[in-house]
Amino acid sequence: MKKIITLSICLLVIGVFNTYSQSIFGKWKTIDDETGNEKSIVEIYQKDGKAYAKIIQLLEKGKEDKVCDKCKGANKNKPIKGMVIINGLSKDGDEWNDAKILDPKTGKEYKCYITLDTPNKLKVRGYIGFALIGRTQYWHRLAE
Repeated sequence: MKKIITLSICLLVIGVFNTYSQSIFGKWKTIDDETGNEKSIVEIYQKDGKAYAKIIQLLEKGKEDKVCDKCKGANKNKPIKGMVIINGLSKDGDEWNDAKILDPKTGKEYKCYITLDTPNKLKVRGYIGFALIGRTQYWHRLAE
């Protein structure tokens, strides 16, 4: 009986830690913070110890093949689908920061940081200068 109780407690503890130790990596549905509409599916992946995010699907009807006409440089007039919008986040405790995020709607780049709000909800903060001056979106993990 003692073994069953000990095993049950161990499994419970492992389950709790596993739930809260989920990573930022995977596919996320983005929600427009101004309209509340679903915008895209973004994949966050790791390369050389840094995190990157690219748009893999646009969800707005009629905009599936949209290009970034307001972007500058190499992204100018490139398809938004497939575009890397977060470049090189570094892990800093529970937060990933020290990178830029591109807003394809405006073509502007902002400093950003991301954190897991819950295991299936990602807080994405873009800002100018200080993190107090900016805007936050919440992305929702796609079940795979």
